[in-house]
This record gives sequence, C-alpha cells and structure tokens, in this order.
Amino acid sequence: MSTVGAESGGSRRYTLGDWNNRSSVRNKKTLYALPPAAEVQLQLRTKGWFPPSFIHYFAHPTIEQASEQTRHRLAANHLVYFLNYTTILEHKIVNRAVETLIHDELRIELPHAMKIAALQLYTDEGYHALFSYELAEQVARFYQMPPWDVPPKRIRLLLDLLDTASDESRPLLWFLVGFVSETIIAKELLDLTGDTLVSTVYQMFREHLEDEARHSRYFSEVFQYLWPRLSSTQQLASASHLIDIILVFSEVDEQWLAASLAGAGISAAEAEHVIQHIVAPQARARRARAGATTTLQAMKRAGFFEQQAHRELFSVAGLIDA
Repeated sequence: MSTVGAESGGSRRYTLGDWNNRSSVRNKKTLYALPPAAEVQLQLRTKGWFPPSFIHYFAHPTIEQASEQTRHRLAANHLVYFLNYTTILEHKIVNRAVETLIHDELRIELPHAMKIAALQLYTDEGYHALFSYELAEQVARFYQMPPWDVPPKRIRLLLDLLDTASDESRPLLWFLVGFVSETIIAKELLDLTGDTLVSTVYQMFREHLEDEARHSRYFSEVFQYLWPRLSSTQQLASASHLIDIILVFSEVDEQWLAASLAGAGISAAEAEHVIQHIVAPQARARRARAGATTTLQAMKRAGFFEQQAHRELFSVAGLIDA
C-alpha cells in the first residue's frame, strides 16, 4: 500500500500499511532463539554472524588474512555491539523522536492518520529493542564475551547534539534525528540480509527489515509534510543539523573496536592500523554519503535542495556533488 500523500477523499495516508497484519510485533511468533551450540558450529562452516561486506574493517589486509575463527569472533562481536546499539537507538532515540509527533511537540498540525501511525511505529520499535537485546545476550553467552557497558559512540554524540539545542528547538531536532536514523537503518538492514547468515540472525534481520522499510517510508513522508511548514529560520538551522546527524551515523566507535580486535587476538599495533584506516576523513565521508542515500532522496523530494544555501552546505560537507 502506498503511503505517499495527504489525507483526502477517505483514503488512508501517512500509514504503516496494514499494520495489524504486517507488523512483526502483531503477526510474527518468532522466538529468535539460537540453535544448540553444535548446530551453530555446523552453520558457521558456511555461514557467518554478520556480512563481512558491511563490516568496513574486514576489508583491511590484517583482517582478511586472519583465521576463520578470528573472523567469526570479530563478526560476532560486531553483531552483539550492533544489536545493543539498536536496542538503545530504537528505545531512547527513535521512540523519543516519535513522541514529538504523537504529543504535538512540533506545534504543527498533523493529520490524524500520521499520529496513529506514529503510535504504531512506537510499538514496533519497543519490540525491535526487545528482540535485539535478547539475541545479543544469546550470542554474548555463546562466546562468553565480557560485558561492555560504555554507551555506543553514536548514541553519545546524538545526545550531546540534542543537549546543545534550546528548549524551543529541541523537539524539531529530535524529529530530525529520528528521520535520519530510520531512513539510514532501513538501508543498512537491506544490505545486511543479502549475505548468508546464521539462520536465527538472518530471520531476525529479515523481519526487522520488513518493519523498517515501512518506517523509512513513513519518516520520509512526514519530513515531506513538515519541511514546507517550517519557517525559513527553522529550515536553515535544520540544514546544518541534518549534516551533523548524518555524519554521526557514519562514526566509528574506536574505543569499542580496539577492545573487540584485542579480544580476538589482534595485536595493538595491527589494531591501531586497522582503526586509523577506517576513521580517515575520506573514509568517513564515503560512509556518510553511501549510508544516507535514502535520507538524501527523501530530502530532495521535499524540496530541500531547491535552496542554494542548502545545496552549498551539503556540497561542502561532501554529502552531494557540487
């Protein structure tokens, strides 16, 4: 069901499209339980925990030349980190962004269907946080991973950015964070499910993607609805914030990655070389631009780039061509 447009003529717009029958929290009964250890080991002969093509540092010669056991452990580390990050992102970031729509914090009149869909999306995200948390616990137990209690770098940076906003402008900034997050994560999960993964992990990502594809469309449409209703001052401030947010979602958590590499037996010198390779400014810019493809398309449809000032800002940031 297409969700593009405004409420008119009795048609349902700004919806999540047959949510009662399609949302994973409503119709899936999956437990996302790992098989017995012996079955997991058997699957790992031909499958992985996380697609190597999505783990940027797996292309580094040090990791390419590592043993299969080391690469499996690094991928498992990455999976657990990603799932724990997802739990926090969905629960503390995206759902807070959705609240700005549900509770009229933006002070812009919204269609009724948009608010209902926001409540449905809020429910989805709570479930995503739950199954991400539970699967992360299982994989961590499988490898007896030490706990990692430091909040993910991207979460810290997003919260720092939100703390700098005034009380008046913060609700809009929350929405923009949710918009970027949901349009980026859907693309990430699409990339994730293209590879051969351990069966439980694949199923979780596949069903998560089905929800997130609808969420991405929804946030894109809400952005298109809100953008022309913002003042020119709000639009210009939002343009700068959008760059900051997109760049945050391309950040590498160096502290966690150093610990992950060390735990898998990579020497400190080799680990430093791996990390420096992927945190280089050019590498970061490439990740940001590639990851934000859906976000930038939604902004273009909303007329964002019709303003020369906005195009210049994004060109200077390396997110679009000059």
